This record gives sequence, structure tokens and C-alpha cells, in this order.
Amino acid sequence: MREAGGVIVDDFDNDGLLDVVLTSMGVCDPMRFFHNNGDGTFTDRTAEAGLADQIGALNMIQADYNNDGCLDILVLRGGWEYPQRRSLLRNNCNGTFTDVTDTSGLGDIVTGSNSAKWADIDNDGYLDLFIANENLPSQLFRNKGDGTFEDISHSAGIDRSAFSKGVTAADYDHDGYVDFYVSNFDGPNSLYHNNGNLTFTDVARQAGVQAPLISFATWFFDYDNDGWPDLLVNSYYMSMTESAKTYLGLPHNAETIKLYRNKHDGTFEDVTEKVGLDKVFMTMGANFGDVDNDGWLDMYLGMGNPSYNAMYPHTLLRNKEGKSFVDITASSGTGDIHKGHGISFADLERRGSEDIIANFGGATAGDAHYVRVFQNPGNKNDWINIHLVGVKSNRSAIGAEVKVTVSDDGQPARTIYRTEGENSSFGNDPLELHIGLGHNARIEAIDVFWPATNTRQHFTGVEKNQYIEIKESATTVTKLIRHSFLIGAPAGSASKQPEKLP
Repeated sequence: MREAGGVIVDDFDNDGLLDVVLTSMGVCDPMRFFHNNGDGTFTDRTAEAGLADQIGALNMIQADYNNDGCLDILVLRGGWEYPQRRSLLRNNCNGTFTDVTDTSGLGDIVTGSNSAKWADIDNDGYLDLFIANENLPSQLFRNKGDGTFEDISHSAGIDRSAFSKGVTAADYDHDGYVDFYVSNFDGPNSLYHNNGNLTFTDVARQAGVQAPLISFATWFFDYDNDGWPDLLVNSYYMSMTESAKTYLGLPHNAETIKLYRNKHDGTFEDVTEKVGLDKVFMTMGANFGDVDNDGWLDMYLGMGNPSYNAMYPHTLLRNKEGKSFVDITASSGTGDIHKGHGISFADLERRGSEDIIANFGGATAGDAHYVRVFQNPGNKNDWINIHLVGVKSNRSAIGAEVKVTVSDDGQPARTIYRTEGENSSFGNDPLELHIGLGHNARIEAIDVFWPATNTRQHFTGVEKNQYIEIKESATTVTKLIRHSFLIGAPAGSASKQPEKLP
């Protein structure tokens, strides 16, 4: 059992299987690194990986910051509490990690942080780092390409002090440079437009995305598949009464979730009420994925606050063709009643459907809980899983855009858009793209755009229901061998019940 913490699901040893990393804000709780054995079981390799002395962390994020082909981890501490040391853990590509925080230049200032984001702000092929701090200025570190970072927060114009809870990134205006959105717990949120010269301008008011004024988890995603990143911001109004009104279908008197549709002109439209999201959820950890492989992104919201009384069911919302979101919590069996924190959507079993991995737990030892794996029972829809590899762009391919043109059930061709590295500010999906295609699908084409090098790739004749790799500038795709299994069940059987990791 663990207190509130983060989760990463990704392949840290390049064996094609997804490992699970967990943190806990308990001051003596170490990180836990669970290696995927490929047979439905996991082995705790925390000590062997050199992570046993990494303790007390609320959140973390992964990326290959030094472009060596192995995923590294940034650990964030002090959220809701007080300034604490962060840790940059370099993957040694041999099953171990080394703490390089001080030598990298990220350890000079101690802050309380809940969220951070990797992104290549200057298109030089190296991932830079934005850290959203609490009651201290936000920080932007430029990757110098030699394993070190320089703090350009002030010159970049992002060093606003706020009680920041989330940060997410996307090129929302398609000008070729990635932008940042910061959600705050104590006032208007910020949308930092990248000016293309290592400076940023806060345009949240002009873009219409300052609300909610009490915010938490946030992300960019293309919920309506029009090729432009939209913005989801979770409100965090800590009122049992107002949340209860939402569950009972009664009128509310507090800020709701906000869904902003990208209008393609640098501004956003508030479509919250239009899509049925005008609800007062007490959302902490949350994330998105495609649970039914229909090509439309759904979301899972983890509820609660530090109070022992704040016990509301977590909520799974299904995206109905970009027009509305429908609550399928009861039918899906995902309405766990505990404190929701780090959440990941991942094809954990390599069967072509995304499971939900949730690191539940409250803010005290008496409110600890188990991690949950909600196993996806699967469906008859088709899918494709794409692992992108940057060559001149950053190796993790963060920021690369994919368009899949698909025809399903004999209908006219439609397009599905995804961007690598887009996930929640509180929960981490694998750095690979799982894309649902719908029923009886045929892939007409796959197009990839690499902003850092302005490279475009076009592929036809790609089969569905497989795992593939696409390298930047390559003329062909590579099929990947992935062995499927069932967690906690004998081969050939299936279970819809949540399982505990070891």
C-alpha cells in the first residue's frame, strides 16, 4: 500500500515490454520499479536498478533527454508540501539508473513541484524542460546537448509565480514551435506562446483559456480529430456538496471542468457544456486514452482531496465521435472509491487494447492504498501501435505528429490525429502511439510530421492490428514482435477484474 504518487508505464530496457514505475509522497517510501517478465508477472527490481534511495515523490515524467536510446526519469517532489529536491535519473541502458541532478544543472534551486513537461522548444533535437512550481516562479531549462541544462526562465518570460499544479505542451497554433499551458490553483492559468526565439508570451486571456481559477490536471489532446490540439483543464473545487450535486444531477454553484476546442486561429471555444462536461468533479490524477479502439480519445478521472471524507467514485468518460462524453463508469467497472493520483493508459498486456493503471492513495499513511490495474476486456475494433524514433529530432519523438487515414465498416475515409508525448500533467502513458481504428478497418495511409526538421513521411499498405516502428526519414515501416499475455490469468483466459501488481 502506498500514499499518493505518480506512475509511469513504459519500456525502460528496450525489450518491447512495458514496465511500471511508482512513487509515493510518503517521506520514507522509495520508488518502486516493476520489471515486466513477459509472462503476466512483474518483478520488483527497485534495488537492482539503484532506485531504493529515491524516496518521497508525488509525481515523475520520462523521456530520453540525452538521446542515447534509453528512457530517463525526472522525479518531482514537494507538491502540496514544501520545497524539496528533484532528481534526474539517467538510464544507464543496463537496467540501472544514476542520479545526475547536480551535474546536469537541475539541482541548483530547490522547489515544491507537482508537474513538469519535456519539449523541444527550439527544434534543435534535444528535449528541454518546463517545471511548474508552487508559490515560486516556473522554470524553463534549455538542454545544451551535453547532458547539462541552463536556466532560461527569466529571459524566456515564463517565470511567473503561482501555485501551479499542472503543465502541458503542444504546438496549438501550428507555427512549428511548441507552446506551454500552465494550470494554477490560485488564479488565472497561463498559455505561453512560443515566439520562436527562446521567448514566450502569455496569451491565455486573448485565447480564452484562463479558467478554471482553481485548476489541477491538464492536457492537450485532439478530442474531435480535426488535426488541431484542444485543451482539457480539470477544476479542483474542494467541496463535498458541490461534487455530490454533480453525481446527483443537480445544479451546481462552482467551477466545472473546462474543455476548450481549438478554433484554428490562435483562440479556443469553451465547449464544456456542449459536450456534457459541465460537472464539478474533484479531480486530482487523470489521463486519457482510447478504451474501445474507436479512434476517439476517452478520459479517466481520479477523485478526492486530502480529507478522509473525500471519497467519490473515479469516472470513465467515453468520447462519442467528438460530439459528447458519456459516463461509462458503472458498466466498465472502473469506479474505484479511493484517492486518485497518477493514472496511465497503456497496452500493458500487448493484446491491442489499452488497460488503465492507477496509483491510488491519499496524503497520509492512514489513507494509503494499492495500485490498480483495470484490465481491458477487449472488443472487436481494430488498432495500430506506432513507436516513433527520432534521428535528427529528439530520440523520444516527443512533438512528432501522426495522421492515420482509415476507412471502417465501409464508410468514407476519416482521419485520426495523435501527437507523441501528449498525456496528462498527473500520469504518464508510454512513449508510443496506440491508435484505435474502429470496426472492420482498413488503413489507407499513415503520415508523420517531424516539426524539428520539417520532415514528412507518407506510408501506404500498412496492415492493421500490429506493432510497428517508424524512424525519422525512413521510407519503410518496421514490424515489431510483441508477445501478448494476460495479467494474473492463465494463457487463453481473460479477466475483467482489477489486479494488484506485486
